[in-house]
Amino acid sequence: MYVVKSPLSDADLKTVAEALQGALVDLVDLALAAKQIHWNVVGPRFRTVHLQLDEVVDTARVHSDTVAERASALGVSPDGRAATVAAGSGSGIGSVPGGWVKDSDAVAALVDGLGAVITRMRERVTETAEADPVSQDIFIGITADLEKHHWMFQAENA
Repeated sequence: MYVVKSPLSDADLKTVAEALQGALVDLVDLALAAKQIHWNVVGPRFRTVHLQLDEVVDTARVHSDTVAERASALGVSPDGRAATVAAGSGSGIGSVPGGWVKDSDAVAALVDGLGAVITRMRERVTETAEADPVSQDIFIGITADLEKHHWMFQAENA
């Protein structure tokens, strides 16, 4: 059931809806993974990495809200429930380690996780170019922010 009528054609709406839902799952998963590592990071660079992880969480949460609201604006019900994130195709982040995480391992996990999400966001940029440039613009902004975090975490372990 569509409560809000989309200005997009049915075919374009399907493409954009899938891209937005996938991005929402990726961003919720990224926020959860980064927060889990944030709570458990240890080592000589604890404070720096701990604070950096919160920046990633904040970015992911802000963008997840933007993505969900864009879906709603197009008449698509967003689904960011934990069960949906857990049952979905996944974001490519994979499972984060349980227990204490050495600072260098935490950084490596974020480099890998951010890289996976960035790859998927770049695919969405391409997929939505024709179907909905407005959503594409959102994906471009998200990708830019995630790439900045990716760079900073890579530099952390250089």
